[in-house]
Amino acid sequence: MSDHPKSAADQKKRPRSVTVISCLFIAAGIIGFTYHATDFRAQGPFQYELAWVIFVRLLAIVGGAFALRGANWARWLLLVWIAYHVGVSALHSLSELVMHGVLFVVVAYVLLRAQASAYFRSARW
Repeated sequence: MSDHPKSAADQKKRPRSVTVISCLFIAAGIIGFTYHATDFRAQGPFQYELAWVIFVRLLAIVGGAFALRGANWARWLLLVWIAYHVGVSALHSLSELVMHGVLFVVVAYVLLRAQASAYFRSARW
């Protein structure tokens, strides 16, 4: 077994669907972070709930960025992230629950199918 890194030809190419999903998570994280960060008040008690929301948005950015790099843990982070939103939306309206449920199924399909699994197994970073 060789110790040199894999050549570009040896590495599996990132599936376009993984690129799209990863970029959508990055965009959702950036948009949500920007939107909610403006809600912080400089004075008054610390807003723990808002800090949690911003942290969750940062997780979307980190997960999307590392999924682009092929980090296997990142695809699981993205699945947990969207599953968390399914749970939160269950506390809101039925339409939110359905929308997030459908998104979860789509994300799970994209990130868990054979082509994506091969990409995440082969990536070295």
